[in-house]
Amino acid sequence: MSKAESTETTPSEDGVIQSVSGPVVSARDLDARMNDVVYVGDEGLMGEVIEIEGDITTIQVYEETSGVAPGEPVENTGEPLSVDLGPGMLDAIYDGVQRPLDVLEGKMGSPYLDRGVDAPGIDLEKEWEFEPTVEVGDEVGRGDVVGVVEETVTIDHKVMVPPDALDEGETTEVTAVESGSFDVTETVAELANGTTVSMHQEWPVREARPSANKKTPRTPLVSGQRILDGLFPIAKGGTAAIPGPFGSGKTVTQHQLAKYADADIIVYVGCGERGNEMTEVIEDFPELEDPANGNPLMARTSLIANTSNMPVAARESCIYTGITIAEYYRDMGYDVALMADSTSRWAEAMREISSRLEEMPGEEGYPAYLAARLAQFYERAGYFENVNGTEGSVSAIGAVSPPGGDFSEPVTQNTLRIVKTFWALDADLAERRHFPSINWNESYSLYKDQLDPWFEDEVADDWAEKRQWAVDVLDEETELQEIVQLVGKDALPDDQQLTLEVARYLREAYLQQNAFHPVDTYCPPEKTYLMLTTIETFNDEAFRALEAGVPVEEIVDTDSAPRINRIGVQEDYEEYVEELKAEITEELRSLY
Repeated sequence: MSKAESTETTPSEDGVIQSVSGPVVSARDLDARMNDVVYVGDEGLMGEVIEIEGDITTIQVYEETSGVAPGEPVENTGEPLSVDLGPGMLDAIYDGVQRPLDVLEGKMGSPYLDRGVDAPGIDLEKEWEFEPTVEVGDEVGRGDVVGVVEETVTIDHKVMVPPDALDEGETTEVTAVESGSFDVTETVAELANGTTVSMHQEWPVREARPSANKKTPRTPLVSGQRILDGLFPIAKGGTAAIPGPFGSGKTVTQHQLAKYADADIIVYVGCGERGNEMTEVIEDFPELEDPANGNPLMARTSLIANTSNMPVAARESCIYTGITIAEYYRDMGYDVALMADSTSRWAEAMREISSRLEEMPGEEGYPAYLAARLAQFYERAGYFENVNGTEGSVSAIGAVSPPGGDFSEPVTQNTLRIVKTFWALDADLAERRHFPSINWNESYSLYKDQLDPWFEDEVADDWAEKRQWAVDVLDEETELQEIVQLVGKDALPDDQQLTLEVARYLREAYLQQNAFHPVDTYCPPEKTYLMLTTIETFNDEAFRALEAGVPVEEIVDTDSAPRINRIGVQEDYEEYVEELKAEITEELRSLY
């Protein structure tokens, strides 16, 4: 149920608490349906119906249940858990059930939330300047845009006919429309079928918003991270997983994607993560500029913070809250990127609730329906033709935190069966301070073939060819390293020693990237391509010199080649690369 109307709803017949087991409460004699929102106990703690058996209703409570006792009342709202949708969701931070944390802090005068407090997800009293895009007499269908509001300096919020106001294919006439300042609850347009349109909508979080068609994504979500864009790209509307052990860089990688991915909207869900990681997002994003337009990053970002000290049941809902907000902006025709950090904490919340319900456990105690729930979440991502004829996308990128970095555990394995991009973080690389610590031998992307035409049109027509060359060199290096560990590098033939040197430049100059350097933190695809061609130039000229009889030690000891490592920090990289290629060619050819 939406918080905007939670105080106005007349409850159904009340029930009474029968038992309390952590976040799971059983009530008897409650007239309820599955997924109804209820208010539990004398303090009115928000919960959701998850099981009904006879006259016993089981509820997962989204707040701490200490002190709640049998015999206390349970009120049913008769509505499912929903989110408030409308202008004001960007540059905002919510908890797992879309309560605005800054508003609650203002109410209580403390950053620590009291139980039972509530607030609408968007400000119901703030007025917005509404500009209509339709006139009286125009025909509109479900989801059609009737006007726009400037939500932030970056994003125009499009006010749409609710998708459930009309049947599929049905249209109706606009009978009234006004411009001016309105709050989100006021009517801005009226339709001939009796529907009134305001800036405020509600939508159940567990129900996907309708679309006309799901399409094959063919445009990359450019991240500015070389190893991702260059070797393992994700499409706009794609799905990706970032599994890795503690300290391997999952959160920093998610932050980099949230900062620099070329999506219109970012929804960042901190699901059970430590509070300091969300604090970093809150502090950094208002200070950082969007590379696309120079505006603050928070102007396109909505944060959902369900940190590790918040009630475990609310973790289960925060993922759905985030994906529903993402779908709403997708319906406006925007490309949305959703970051979920981490889905393992979400799965742990499901495991705890399942164990409290005494359900038959699956592998490692996770519920038997773990795979189905993960699939339901990632299935809501995609590149869509919306019901109003626009096109938009939701890209879902989920971090996974396998205990001890064990990728064979259930959350990682079930995620791998669903997502099409896999960025495997490696603790050994992290210990060697190789960041991002994405293991190029274990990672993959199934989007490469469908994205190559875009890269070939927009960057270079031999993009796929250069990428394959880099992959082949790195694969050969992996095989050679096994021999090196046995007999040493000097025992290798000269050509294999030279291959190792080329691979070293690929690893150190191309695959490594400094997230804290003002220039190297973001690398456009054009720069990514030029770096690769520079390393290939060194490779080609070095092997020519070797064939001409130049000793490998002299080739490796050139002055120009080490400058490859500095391409990443160059702002005027095109001129630098052009000069460097010429220097490498001249110096190596001078050896023979």
